[in-house]
Amino acid sequence: MALRGLDKVAQTIVDKLGGDVTIRYVSGGSYNTTTGVITETTSDTSIKGHVYDVNVSEANELIQAGDKRLLVAAKELPTAPETKDRVVISSIVYQIIRVETTFQETAGDATHYELILRA
Repeated sequence: MALRGLDKVAQTIVDKLGGDVTIRYVSGGSYNTTTGVITETTSDTSIKGHVYDVNVSEANELIQAGDKRLLVAAKELPTAPETKDRVVISSIVYQIIRVETTFQETAGDATHYELILRA
């Protein structure tokens, strides 16, 4: 299947089943020697994503029962999300536990990301 085909499939799933989500990119900040706090800089990108529960049989050392999966089309994001970033859904901030990237085999371009989230 061509890259355009995989892009369209991922986008169709997200458009039909997805809702509004915000990917909050987090970049390193500065350390305040007075307070001992590290500040961080964030940048939000609002997109559509499909959220569903992690299957209980998938639970292991990393994935826990109660975690969520989020499917987003890669072309909607400026860069791939990382575990240091966060996701905001209905005002709930989730930590990204793992990022699974699906690539189009012939072109090597990302078609979608599946994120494991924990509140």
